[in-house]
Amino acid sequence: MKKNLIVHYIIIIVILAFLFIPLLATFVFSIASKWEATILPEGLSLTWYSTIFKDPRFISSAARSLLVCTITVVLSLVIMIPTVFSVVVYKPRLEKYLNIITTIPFAIPGVVFAVGLLNFYSKKPFMLTGTIWILVGAYFIIVLPYTFQSIRNSLRVINAKQLMDSAEILHASKFQAFIRVVLPNISKGVISSALLSFSILFGEFVLTNLLAGGQFETVQIYLYSKRAESGHITSAIVISYFVVILILSIIILKIGSSRKERKIEENL
Repeated sequence: MKKNLIVHYIIIIVILAFLFIPLLATFVFSIASKWEATILPEGLSLTWYSTIFKDPRFISSAARSLLVCTITVVLSLVIMIPTVFSVVVYKPRLEKYLNIITTIPFAIPGVVFAVGLLNFYSKKPFMLTGTIWILVGAYFIIVLPYTFQSIRNSLRVINAKQLMDSAEILHASKFQAFIRVVLPNISKGVISSALLSFSILFGEFVLTNLLAGGQFETVQIYLYSKRAESGHITSAIVISYFVVILILSIIILKIGSSRKERKIEENL
C-alpha cells in the first residue's frame, strides 16, 4: 500500500514539474536583467514588465483579447446551454448529430478554416474581414467542442430529464425548472467550460493573425511582433497574460462557489 502511494506521489511530482518548470524558467527569464552564459541570472529587474505596461499597444491589445474572448464565451454559453439541454432532455436522437457537428472543428486545419472564413466574409453582404465580429464567429466555432462536451456531461451527471419531471410534478413550468433547478446543478460544468474556452481563445494566434492581422491587434499578435526585439520582453508578456487568465479563473470560481453557498442557504 505504501509503495503504491509512493509511486503515485512520484508520478504527481513528475507531472507538476513537467508543467511548472518551463513556466518558472520563463518567469525567471522575464525578471532577469541579463542571463546569457551563466547558469543563474546575473541580476534581477522588473524593467521588462515596466516596458510593456508603459506601452499603449500592449494595453490595447490585451483589452482587445479580453473583449473578444469574453463576448465569444458568453455568446457560446447563451446559445449552447439551451441547445444542448433541449437535445439531451427532449430530443436525444439528435444528440449524435449534434456531437458530429461540434466535432468538425477538430478535423479542419486552422489555415484551411481561416481561408474559408476569409472567402466567405470578404464578400457582400458580410464584409467583416479585419473586424472583431469575424474573430467572434471563428472563436465561437473553435470552442464548440469544449462547450458541448462539458454541458452534455454535466446534464447527464445530474440526470436532467428526471429533475425536469420532478419539478413539473411540483407545478413548476419548464422555464422555471430549467432556470431554478437545472442551471444551478450544472454550474460547475458551465464554469469549467467557460474557463477552458477562455484560456484557449486568449492564446489563439493562427486564426487571429490570418483573419484580422494588424487591423485588430490582440495580445498574441503583439507578442509575435515583439519576438525579435527581446526574449525578456516576450517572456514578460507570456507571464503577464498567464497571470491575467489565472486571476480571471479565480474570480469566476469564487463567483460560482459564492452563488452555490447562497443557494444552499436559501434552501435551508
